Amino acid sequence: MERITHLIEQLNEWTGRLLAWLTLALVIVTFGVVGLRYLFDLGSIALQESITAMHALLFMLGAAYTLRHEGHVRVDIFYRRFGARGRAWVDLLGVIFLLIPVTLFIIGVSWEYVASSWRLHEGSREAGGLPGVYLLKSAIPLMALLLLLQGVAMGWRAFALLRQPQGPRHDA
Repeated sequence: MERITHLIEQLNEWTGRLLAWLTLALVIVTFGVVGLRYLFDLGSIALQESITAMHALLFMLGAAYTLRHEGHVRVDIFYRRFGARGRAWVDLLGVIFLLIPVTLFIIGVSWEYVASSWRLHEGSREAGGLPGVYLLKSAIPLMALLLLLQGVAMGWRAFALLRQPQGPRHDA
């Protein structure tokens, strides 16, 4: 299971590093759109939509990378005060009772939505907009799948830590 966990984490690491380049592309295209608009009074619906698409991909496909690096906001006010085993319990229970059900729900709910978009080869509703909106919509279940996989890896690591024997307690 350790090998599978490592592969999952490497997949999300690779995805995150690839998305870092998409961030650069997002900045360049945004600069280009603003430059075209204000310097030459030119606009492009496709370029504007590409900014939205890149932004959506960054957030959706970067979620698992962020989870891997513990970059998500934690609401648990006690988590930082816990020791390693306490944090492992919170992580394991969070994965089992929150992350896995939510990701499975997202996959289930989005499946027909994305499949319908693929059947239609859905494109932009705007004249001159981006074709292939169905590809962007495919990022929804992909996001959930990457999060699910990272959650399994995270849960396994927490479980493995909890299975390690505890040292002797030194209560005063």
